Amino acid sequence: MTRKCWRIAPRDLDRQHALQRAAGVSPIVAQLLLSRGVDTAETARLFLEAKLSNLRDPSLLPGVTAAAEAIYVAIEARERIVVYGDYDVDGMTATSILSQCLKLLGADVGTYVPSRMEEGYGLNDEALRTLAAQGAKLVITVDCGIASPSEAATAAQIGLKLIITDHHEPGPELPQAVALVHPRLPGTNYPFGGLCGAGVAFKLAWAICQRANNSTKVSERMRAFLVQAVGLAAIGTVADCVPLVDENRVLVQYGLRSLKENAGLGLTTLMKLANLADKPALDAEDIGFTIAPRLNAAGRLGQAQLGIELLTTTSESRATALAEYLNELNSSRQSLERSIYLAANKQAQEKFDPENDPALVLADYDWHPGIIGIVAGRLVEKFHRPVILVALDKLGVKPGTGSARSVPGFALHEALAGCSQWLVGHGGHAMAAGLKVEERKLDTFREQFCQLVLDQEEAPARQAELLIDAELPLGLLTHATVEQIESLAPFGQGNRRPLFCATGLSLCEPPKQIGGGGRHLSLRLEQDGVRMRGVAFGGGEWLEELTAIDGPIDVVFRPTINTFQGARRVEVQISDWRATKAAEALS
Repeated sequence: MTRKCWRIAPRDLDRQHALQRAAGVSPIVAQLLLSRGVDTAETARLFLEAKLSNLRDPSLLPGVTAAAEAIYVAIEARERIVVYGDYDVDGMTATSILSQCLKLLGADVGTYVPSRMEEGYGLNDEALRTLAAQGAKLVITVDCGIASPSEAATAAQIGLKLIITDHHEPGPELPQAVALVHPRLPGTNYPFGGLCGAGVAFKLAWAICQRANNSTKVSERMRAFLVQAVGLAAIGTVADCVPLVDENRVLVQYGLRSLKENAGLGLTTLMKLANLADKPALDAEDIGFTIAPRLNAAGRLGQAQLGIELLTTTSESRATALAEYLNELNSSRQSLERSIYLAANKQAQEKFDPENDPALVLADYDWHPGIIGIVAGRLVEKFHRPVILVALDKLGVKPGTGSARSVPGFALHEALAGCSQWLVGHGGHAMAAGLKVEERKLDTFREQFCQLVLDQEEAPARQAELLIDAELPLGLLTHATVEQIESLAPFGQGNRRPLFCATGLSLCEPPKQIGGGGRHLSLRLEQDGVRMRGVAFGGGEWLEELTAIDGPIDVVFRPTINTFQGARRVEVQISDWRATKAAEALS
């Protein structure tokens, strides 16, 4: 078991007591707010309330006004408009938001999503030429295009008007287009640069609705649409792992309510199949672990258009058929993921030294290119170092397709740029990236990439670190305490779910593996006479070690309330553990 470094956040009782009094919050909420940089009554109020009115007017977003005007003119002229999206959940939800908005306003609109396996991410010349030949006059990108100046030039050459909406990092040259809508557009100063593609699409849809009504207010019909669209924006925001602060926090908080009360027909059907319909309220984890994976399965397995159709359909029979199919696709994806993970983990252990190598670059002919990114992420969690998985072409004709995931502090896109001479192509972010590499160059690329990691990375960064908010005995884990912790939701990137630790716990009975393939672990814990159930998701491999423990253990956990058959009980989700006698001093 790869050990993690436990760090307890420093506690300043004077500041905690001051925030308690000023903001009127409980001691534990005050401590959690301080550890998240929220230290005044006003910032605490903004954080905890997250009012819908805190969303900035869309006109402030760079490029939105010009884009909305051009789109409205195209609608009035009955020009064929195509929303060009991406095959991930952010791209699907962004495409759905914008296409539904335009359809409600009477536009002649269609959608296009490139094939993950055949075309890859973003704009491509062949697709643009095909769309133009089919009569498209205006193409609006969502979640892509800001780094595609060459493809934008192609659009201009063939007479296509182009509007680009994106949130990814711009390249050294901006594309030429009718409008560029981007929260971090060079030369602009929008106050919040963390919107995802769906968030940007939502702001543009809002601006189009305002233009259609010639007012900052929108018609009642379009207002009802926007309220429902907030739910789609929330799904894209959580799925794309952008920071859940500022406007994103508002979108997700209200989007979760919208999904519960006013989801579209397809989403409602999917949530019933996923056993979410009976939950009294949804949380961000329901999106991240239940809704998004089912949508993502379509994109990963080359059928993203079906995900968009599910999000936009008004046919009850079609909604049922699509929801059932996506559910089945997700099961297939899970099976593929498990088999690839086992094979990749075995390859890492047998052919390399995962505890000491600066990075892992693994490859196989039997790996699905749409699944390897998930597995790379799981291996990063296991070994805490950059991981690249490459799906090789069995015929040896095409280059291998790679997905890379990183650890905080190491920028993947910069490292891949440093190895570009060995790659056919690459793109992405600091934490996630994609690449193409010829098999004959794979070994050299692996060597060069690992050397770059070694040159740029300090050794301590290779040990995973858990930032623990406080020590919290099981006896203090009441319903009231957990509900106070939940007041900081929605949790996710930039607002992590709080972590706590408890020491000197006993195992009341042998731990049990649960879930498909025994991936998870169920435990009964006891501390000072208080007994509580614990679940370690993904911790099935701890079974042997935990069973062999003869003595107390310390655990790092997240408290939760489990509702089952009407009963509500506090449980803990275990993130890490160690034998008490072997535990190092916590700092």
